[in-house]
Amino acid sequence: MRRLHATTLVSLTAVALTLGGTLAMWRLVEPDKQPNVLDVLLPLVGCAALMARRRYPVAVLVVVSVTAALYYPYAHFDGPMVVLPLVALYTAADQGHLIAAIVTGAASLMAMGYGESNAVRHVDNTLFMMITGWVVAAIASGGVTRNRRAYLQEAQRRAIDAERSKEEEARRRESEERLRIARELHDVLGHNISMINVQAAAALHGLKKRPEDAEAALRTIKDTSKETLRELRTTLGMLRQVDEDAPTAPADRLAQVDALVATTGLTVRTELSGSLDQVPTEVDLAATRIIREALTNVSRHSGTSHATLTINREPGHIVIRVEDDGPGASYTEGSGFGLQGMRERAIALGGTLQAGPRPEGGFQVVADLPLTATP
Repeated sequence: MRRLHATTLVSLTAVALTLGGTLAMWRLVEPDKQPNVLDVLLPLVGCAALMARRRYPVAVLVVVSVTAALYYPYAHFDGPMVVLPLVALYTAADQGHLIAAIVTGAASLMAMGYGESNAVRHVDNTLFMMITGWVVAAIASGGVTRNRRAYLQEAQRRAIDAERSKEEEARRRESEERLRIARELHDVLGHNISMINVQAAAALHGLKKRPEDAEAALRTIKDTSKETLRELRTTLGMLRQVDEDAPTAPADRLAQVDALVATTGLTVRTELSGSLDQVPTEVDLAATRIIREALTNVSRHSGTSHATLTINREPGHIVIRVEDDGPGASYTEGSGFGLQGMRERAIALGGTLQAGPRPEGGFQVVADLPLTATP
């Protein structure tokens, strides 16, 4: 069995009080007095109109107020018709028609006061003040109920928005974490595997003609693969964050840039300006990864074995420049995961990265990284 809605229940209660009170006045209080047509018609009209108070609150308020205004002067019995206007006033205020409720209530009280002063008195001063209080209370209750419902709806909306924002933030962080993991693995594996490929090709080429060069290349492959495995374990340990003894800083640092360059298999001319000590860890990691990726591209795509690395530390930022004079292009602007990873690292620190052909030939990568954490 369906439960009655609160609105319908209130309406039925008001109807029952009105009709039941009118019948009680006739049968119990004044049994000798005979009702006229208005004693029956006006309560029925007011009660029927009250059933539609939620759909047409202002129209119902007018109809009920008019029936009550006609009932008390012209009907024979003084039934509880006042209940119907009070419910209609509350409903109008609750539905947002506060001005209509105030105007109608004030007009009803003024009409009642005028009628009492110019005709037979039906109510004394105390009852008039009581009815006035009921009217004010009905309008105020409707306004308070509407404001409370609006507050609860706003609170619910904010809770939904907060939950949605929390889910979007979680998805954003998850996406950023996937990108960070992909970038770390690319930086760790891409450089060293490229070096292994280059050295393996050199070993195969010189295996018969120059065995000593092949032996050196194979030794480089061994050392590079060992370094790759070590860095891979370090990176995975940092990502998992389960090993408290795992290093929290990159294996290679700018302070050991010569050792970093030695693993590239290139002839690199290094130019340093300024101290590379006490560089913030996140800047050190980004700079190291950018240098390794840029030199890897020189080795793979430039068509030359020579490159120039310039590291210039200035107040507030550090500028890294990798140049080659080869006939090939390291990569096309805007394409490739290497360029994307380098640019993401620079932007994450609030810096910039530019890559493109040099006017005099060759290719260059220029990264400008702010030293936000410089002590």
